Amino acid sequence: MKFKGILPTAIAIASGMLVLLGSLIALPVLNVIRIELLQWAVILAAFAILVGIGNLFLVHSSKLRRREKGSLYSILLILAMLATLVVGFLPEPGRTDSLSSLFNAIQLPVEASLMALLVVTLTYAAIRLLRRRLNLLSIVFLGSALLVFLGTAPLPYVGEILKINGVPFFSGILRPFIAQVLAAGGARGILIGVALGTLTTGLRVLMGSDRPYGGNQP
Repeated sequence: MKFKGILPTAIAIASGMLVLLGSLIALPVLNVIRIELLQWAVILAAFAILVGIGNLFLVHSSKLRRREKGSLYSILLILAMLATLVVGFLPEPGRTDSLSSLFNAIQLPVEASLMALLVVTLTYAAIRLLRRRLNLLSIVFLGSALLVFLGTAPLPYVGEILKINGVPFFSGILRPFIAQVLAAGGARGILIGVALGTLTTGLRVLMGSDRPYGGNQP
């Protein structure tokens, strides 16, 4: 049992150290090993995606057999998966054109609808937040959302005639400042935090402190 815990730990530490050294030290041998290990990781990730897709197919197939609530959505999901799989086996250039058509006709409108729904949900949540917890942060949140709306939402009739989106002052000055300075700064701070957390987790795995691959089990 101890060997089962030591072997995955040794493989993970050795692989991580080789990839790290190959990125820091300019040696041809280390670079070749690093590229080879990364290619193995890509292959494993591809198999993990295939396993996830197969599991999703089995779960929704079982829902159809049991006739559970929401089976219609399971049918649509399975049909969409099969249609995409069939299109993926088409020869070029028809495959690329068909996949692009599917994306533009289905995926893009769904994502746009979800983003619009997210905007409405956030606005409603901000208004409820003002009713339950009135403080400076909630006022700033709702005010920023309204300013972005005024700078983004098209003006009826007038916007079509003048070929503009949003109120000119808000769309030309305030919205870019909020989106490109304040929001971008916050997003970069979050990404820096994610990078530091990933680096810390990677170092703990390299040192053997964390063993998410099952090495902690006795």
